[in-house]
Amino acid sequence: MPKKRKTQDEILEDIHQTLELIVNLLALLVTAQTSVTEGARSLKMAGLDNHTIATILNTTDASVRALTANLRVRLGRRRS
Repeated sequence: MPKKRKTQDEILEDIHQTLELIVNLLALLVTAQTSVTEGARSLKMAGLDNHTIATILNTTDASVRALTANLRVRLGRRRS
């Protein structure tokens, strides 16, 4: 029986899932030897959203938001 060809949407979904996996693996490598605070800061500076960071670090969105808000305050003071 011949294989069913994937639709464009299925191919895009496969690509999305693969990219998500790569991002998560790289994030785990970056944060492997760091605290949750340093990991959250590093991942936020890399452009990840709070929910993704929380999932990677096994914490809550609220914790990540608090940690990164503190980072924004510090960065803002340095730039002034």
